Amino acid sequence: MLFKRFFVSLGAVILQYLKSFIGWLKFFIKTIVHNKKALIGAIILLFFAFLAIFGRLIVPFDGSTSYDAIYLPPSTEHWFGTDALGRDVFSMIIYGTQDVLSVALYTAVFTVAIGTIIGLFSGFIGGVFDSAIGLGINVFMSIPSFPLLIIIAHFLTINDNVLLSALLALFAWPGLARAIRSQVVSLKQRDFIQICRVMNMSTDHVIFKELLPNIFSYVAISFINSMRNGITASIGLMTIGAVTYEVTNWGGIIITARANGAMSIPDARLCIIAPIVAIMIFQIGAILFSNGLDELVNPRLREK
Repeated sequence: MLFKRFFVSLGAVILQYLKSFIGWLKFFIKTIVHNKKALIGAIILLFFAFLAIFGRLIVPFDGSTSYDAIYLPPSTEHWFGTDALGRDVFSMIIYGTQDVLSVALYTAVFTVAIGTIIGLFSGFIGGVFDSAIGLGINVFMSIPSFPLLIIIAHFLTINDNVLLSALLALFAWPGLARAIRSQVVSLKQRDFIQICRVMNMSTDHVIFKELLPNIFSYVAISFINSMRNGITASIGLMTIGAVTYEVTNWGGIIITARANGAMSIPDARLCIIAPIVAIMIFQIGAILFSNGLDELVNPRLREK
């Protein structure tokens, strides 16, 4: 009887959150449609997400070497031409989208999770705990992350997307934590937080039920920006050889093309240009979506 009551209560809570999520999703889609920046950015991001999920099924990649097809110009058979080993560049980019976006997604998840939790508790608890966290944030932000990542990669073999993402997030969370901490310090002076304290509500309730919903929009924008930064950093590290080389990774395509003198061969320049354009398009989509989302959720920008 006790277990039955527990599962009934749990089902009711899950159903309530599901209804709230569906309602929020409908409102989100409706508002996104009325903002051109956010709409264009969302379309671009959804396009890349579609490629990451279904691209390998639609455009299979043949990694075998074909010396008869080295550096072929763009054609109906090879839309972006071929590389130094005769492999189709278009299928390489499509196939590598999943790898690139998985790093971006993991990096954003780790960065936002760490930064949000630390920022929330630091700003709300305050006192010695806040001072210690603030000191740790300052130490992390004073460290030159990219050179240190190169040093770490020299001693540690980074051949896993989760490990790479965790290392990128290790140096990316302090800025987010500081920003969220500032917002929480401001919010906890508001009347609704003071009422919660008077009613002696638990810290978990105040943080996760009162404070977190009020900064959720900023967290969502930070998530998109963390994905964008994660792609740039991961491809940069692969380009300089700091992480394990992947043939179809956009950074790996650039490495192969550069090592084989693609820029000096007119028919081979797309080997470098195509992955760079793919990176640029994703970055533009992320910037448009985050800026548009900021305009939707920021009252001052929305009034303008």
